[in-house]
Amino acid sequence: MPLHKHAPKLWDALKLKEGIYARLPKHYLKSLERKEPTPVHWRPLGVKYRANPETGLKERVQDVPIPIYYPPVSQDGLWGGEGWISGFRYANNDKMSNRVKKLWKPMLLKRELYSEILDHKFTITVTPRTLDLIDAAFGFDLYILKTSKDNLKSKLGMDLKRAMLLRLAGRDTQLYPQDPVKRDQVYSKYKQFEIPEEEAQWVGLNLEEAVEKQRLLEHKEPTPLFKEFVEQLVRELTVHKLSEPTLIEKK
Repeated sequence: MPLHKHAPKLWDALKLKEGIYARLPKHYLKSLERKEPTPVHWRPLGVKYRANPETGLKERVQDVPIPIYYPPVSQDGLWGGEGWISGFRYANNDKMSNRVKKLWKPMLLKRELYSEILDHKFTITVTPRTLDLIDAAFGFDLYILKTSKDNLKSKLGMDLKRAMLLRLAGRDTQLYPQDPVKRDQVYSKYKQFEIPEEEAQWVGLNLEEAVEKQRLLEHKEPTPLFKEFVEQLVRELTVHKLSEPTLIEKK
């Protein structure tokens, strides 16, 4: 007899179908769907079969991704999808010796990155791959806005994306207050990324933050009892007055 009605792997998915989780916005629930990120530490073959270079016979191959661990510190920077990889190496580089555990970590750099939309410079921990991706996207803002959550792998990156989208949605006049021409150029440059403000407010929130936000939206201040009693008394007096006979004097 199973210990649970549903398998533990399904608990997270089932949790979203009831209670306050089910009342979260549809666009936010859709953003929780996991997608395969772009391979970083391995190269997929892209085929199911290939010829053996020695025998020439057709053999089956599999694309098995390398398990990657993203430490909590990675959420405070932009690692470009890189993480820690755990494996083994030969002691003294001798294949005849025993294998020992090894942890591969990416190279981390401190860099100052400027955002046009936010008009602010951020000192962020990045990797060389992140800098290459920023150059390939032609700017820091474009890299953040174009890259999906599954490829950013960073809470800081998603918080920056939410701030940028809110600025674009509200067209805040505090951006370049002394240079309205520059402000219009920036808004026109990133116009393709504009989304409604109600939707932008949910971008990058984890499940706990989204549930708390939904709870606050649904929260209603309790009505004081004296107001309820006053309203009830007014209704009773109104009914009593209407039920009283009306005297009409004859002239």
